[in-house]
Amino acid sequence: MSGKPKLHYFNGRGRMEPIRWLLAAAGVEFEESFLEKKDDLTKLQKDGSLLFQQVPMVEIDGMKMVQTRAIANYIAMKYNLYGKDLKERALIDMYVEGIFDLNELFMYYEIQPADKKEQHFANMMDKATNRYFPAFEKVLKDHGQDFLVGNQLSRADVQLLDTILMAEEFKPDILAKFPLLQVNEWTNSNIPKIKKFLQPGSQKKPPTPGEDIPKVMAIFY
Repeated sequence: MSGKPKLHYFNGRGRMEPIRWLLAAAGVEFEESFLEKKDDLTKLQKDGSLLFQQVPMVEIDGMKMVQTRAIANYIAMKYNLYGKDLKERALIDMYVEGIFDLNELFMYYEIQPADKKEQHFANMMDKATNRYFPAFEKVLKDHGQDFLVGNQLSRADVQLLDTILMAEEFKPDILAKFPLLQVNEWTNSNIPKIKKFLQPGSQKKPPTPGEDIPKVMAIFY
């Protein structure tokens, strides 16, 4: 195992997308091996590649790493996206945990049964606009910088941008009441490495089409 990191997951967002974002923000080229059927996952499980029998899994620096947060922590630390000291790292961890909570709501919307989608959507929008985005707006106001921690891009900014863009897919004006988040989004979107990742043809994944959800579910269940 050497060279470019190799990402093992299905060809969609899910729990791998935050990892793709971090690698892109760090300017790291990566390869992807997509799970297309149940047997692909079973093979990884049987050959000992998955410590807890689950993906995402990333081959990097001679390791086969699993668990999204552990992988993201390693990448952030390696590529200077994890703050300059223990206090900044604690803030980044705290913010990222909140971002992941919101991200999970967006991620699970895709697999809601038809009779649950409307309720899930309402809850998701309520949490975004009344809990999480106000909290990050306050962080930016109190901090007085365009970035969430310190005065440079961190893992927290990268993962927040990912989540904001997903939120805007559902409601394009969702940041209308959050001017500082709008600045944060614009600033981070225009960082050259991230801007490149946002261009058509990159390894950034679109929402999974509804007709593909059963195929994805069949890989894992």
